[in-house]
Amino acid sequence: MKSLRAAVAIAIPALILLLIFSGTLVHILTESWWFDAIGFADVFWTRISWQIGVWVAIFAIYAIVLWGNYRIAMGVTRDRPFQIPQSLQSNQVDVRPIIGFIPTLLVLALLAIAFLAAANGVSAWETILKYFNATAFGQADPIYGQDIGFYVFRLPLYEAIADWLMALLVWSLIFTLVVYGLKGAITTQYGWKYLLRGQAKLHVSLLLVAIAILVAVDFWIQRFELLYSTDGVVFGAGYTDTHAQLQAYWFMGFATLALAVLLIASLWRGGFALPIYGIVIYLAALILASGIYPWFQQQFIVEPNELDKERPYIANNLEFTRMAYQLESVETEDYPANTTLDRDALLENQSTLRNIRLWDYRPLLSTYRQLQEIRLYYRIEDVDIDRYVLNGNYRQVMLAARELSYAQLAEAAQTWVNQRLKYTHGYGVVMSPVNEVTPQGLPLLFIQDIPPESPEIDLDVTEPAIYYGELTDYYVFTNTSTPEFDFPQGDENATTFYDGEGGVSIGSFGRRLAYAYDLGSLRVLISNYFTPDSRILYHRDVRERAQRIAPFLQFDTDPYITIIDGRLKWFIDAYTVSDRYPYSEPVARTSGAGPVLNNLDVRAVAEGDINYIRNSVKVVVDAFDGTVQFYAINDDDPLLTTYRKIFPSLFIDPADIPANVDEHFRYPLDFFKIQAQVYLSYHMDTPDVFYNREDLWRFPTEIYEGTEQLMEPYYVILRLPEGDREEFALILPFTPVNKNNMIAWMAARSDKEDYGKLLLYEFPKQELVYGPRQVEARIDQNPDISQQLTLWSQEGSRVIRGDLLVIPIEESLLYVEPVYLRAEQGELPELRRVIAAYGDEVAMEETLDQALASIFEIPLPQDAPPGTAVGEALAPLPGELRVLTQELVTTYEQAQTALQNGDWATYGDYQQQIEALIQQLNQAAQEEGAIAP
Repeated sequence: MKSLRAAVAIAIPALILLLIFSGTLVHILTESWWFDAIGFADVFWTRISWQIGVWVAIFAIYAIVLWGNYRIAMGVTRDRPFQIPQSLQSNQVDVRPIIGFIPTLLVLALLAIAFLAAANGVSAWETILKYFNATAFGQADPIYGQDIGFYVFRLPLYEAIADWLMALLVWSLIFTLVVYGLKGAITTQYGWKYLLRGQAKLHVSLLLVAIAILVAVDFWIQRFELLYSTDGVVFGAGYTDTHAQLQAYWFMGFATLALAVLLIASLWRGGFALPIYGIVIYLAALILASGIYPWFQQQFIVEPNELDKERPYIANNLEFTRMAYQLESVETEDYPANTTLDRDALLENQSTLRNIRLWDYRPLLSTYRQLQEIRLYYRIEDVDIDRYVLNGNYRQVMLAARELSYAQLAEAAQTWVNQRLKYTHGYGVVMSPVNEVTPQGLPLLFIQDIPPESPEIDLDVTEPAIYYGELTDYYVFTNTSTPEFDFPQGDENATTFYDGEGGVSIGSFGRRLAYAYDLGSLRVLISNYFTPDSRILYHRDVRERAQRIAPFLQFDTDPYITIIDGRLKWFIDAYTVSDRYPYSEPVARTSGAGPVLNNLDVRAVAEGDINYIRNSVKVVVDAFDGTVQFYAINDDDPLLTTYRKIFPSLFIDPADIPANVDEHFRYPLDFFKIQAQVYLSYHMDTPDVFYNREDLWRFPTEIYEGTEQLMEPYYVILRLPEGDREEFALILPFTPVNKNNMIAWMAARSDKEDYGKLLLYEFPKQELVYGPRQVEARIDQNPDISQQLTLWSQEGSRVIRGDLLVIPIEESLLYVEPVYLRAEQGELPELRRVIAAYGDEVAMEETLDQALASIFEIPLPQDAPPGTAVGEALAPLPGELRVLTQELVTTYEQAQTALQNGDWATYGDYQQQIEALIQQLNQAAQEEGAIAP
């Protein structure tokens, strides 16, 4: 009977624990199936095994230490019964039954503390693994001479262990005092100096000694934390930190050890008077050494001579911040920003002109949605920018995925079968060049409709189904007995059965039972639609999918869709980050030019105050089967090297990246924003200039839909001043703080061998170079443009002025701004005008060619269609036509000069020459076949 009761006593708690943790256990099981299905089972089990190991180790150590202190306290007071203090007793309640439960309650409290400590400590698995797989940075800090890897990989574990042990000792002390208190061993009947006596005093004193020793160790660790000090003129250790605070830490470390010795000495004296006096003296010394002495040094030694004292520490901050954000390799060049552009220069930069982005992604998104969402259940969520070689030409294009948004189905159609079995995927993409427009002011679509059609280009989409995307945040089932909706086809719907490798097999009853429990859906278990070949597809949001595999990486906020070998693939930039780089200014502290970070939306990447970042990984997710590939692209990143040691099968080596994948890598927007944010201040590379903030920059502003906002970086195909060909780059201008003129522009290169290089072009500081806001003001001041825009706004239309792009050409700057019209109640913006500005000239015409022709006084054919591609009208004229055209332009200018001077005779002569030249030009054009006879 006793054995039965004992078995029941064990079985009931075990059953309760099983029920409590059954959800977690089943979720771990289903996650293991998912990781195995996508080929990353070893990544999953590495993480899980270390998490379980850390949890078990912390729980066991906490439980053993707390239990040991409990048993010692119980042994010391074995002759004393438990009792409840009189202040907690009530005359109406018999406390004797409660006293009987005190030992059980103490044990349960002990286990609860151990459990919570273990749960909080599970996250240390990554810190521990990085410690054992640490990689040297090859760069030492300037104060202690430690390699940066010590601070990134080793110091965090030392701090975690110290904090963990301190918590354990404090809990042990509290737990011990509670036991002695309940046993009546703590008493004031002999005076406050004799609260504890005998073995109880020995026990508590030894715990205090252990805490004191650990505090001394913590002072030793805190020396290194000075490299992250925020008390000086810059982030990192300053003069006061190294000449006062550091000595204070050493002094307090030895003082704490002396206190520990005093506590040990008190064991041979009665009462606690000696340690209490020692603690009082210790606290006074702490205030003097760590508070008053550094304050005195700062106030009377540093501040009167701040620049002189802080100069070497400012230099440290400049050097290490630039290295942490990969800014030390920025190549700086002078850019004269002259006004020497002419027809020949434009002709030599035709590829740049043909790829100027006239379509702003915001109005284009509205246009795509109106023209290409096709059905109410499709959703175009975002417009991406990329480049392709189309029909032999290097073209910048904008494209968007047509995803399925189940929430947009009619409410009556939102059934479990439709959501989980029928409407499983989106379909196809939309693509258009950045610069071309139809006569109706709409984008010229290279890829359109359902199924996708691309008759004008040599790029086909052979697998258009999108099972994995940015809107696919719910699970679906495929290969069931009912066909899936594929795409609309007239009055009918085309259906399909999924034939991809994505998802997890749920053909067996056991797996369906597990998923039914994990998802909280009984339908998964009882539905008759499932077959032995059925699969469940989940974690389908591409960014969340990548993050679930590699939670130690940070991911860019903007995945972008590509077409590779006819398949749709999502590209996501991934970052290795740290907040432990010595002397490096954290991202959150670099907004010296104003609250820029929130406006640029980099906080999604910079989670926490990071002060080191590298774009070391590119993630590619197949939109059809969900295959995920992590490409390592930076062998020089110690953090990535460490992660590759921990997860050797996760990353694909740079040498094994396919060429058709590599050509779609682009410099990530979020990474560039962070680097540009830091560079606003850290382009100053001398301590004196930086201290005085003599040359602070900021991001330029522009007007969009009547609101002033910060200009964002933008992709462009251009030929850099030192380049021999056009290339894909991300660029952003800078302006001085409190001024609107441009001071410099930065370019991040994206094409293969030059990928990742940062270039900065600085303008002459003694000359005025118009900034975007100044150009906007000049546009507003142009009476013809202002009058036309005002007129349109009064006719039931809304004028939208797109991004003002600053396009570097040769050694000059061309400004281009598209103008869209949208009906006041409409959602279909049309590109109607293009504004170009160069030097002191501003022109608004129907096409960019016409605007350039107006500025550079280049004659254009009168019948040039509105949809003419950029540069076509400026293409080189063959043979004699070019010479005659130039002579005609020169003669016309001379005739106009004679007319203005009132020289009618000369003007008449020039008119005769013009007529003759026109005849010659007409004849030459017929001979060249440019026009019909």
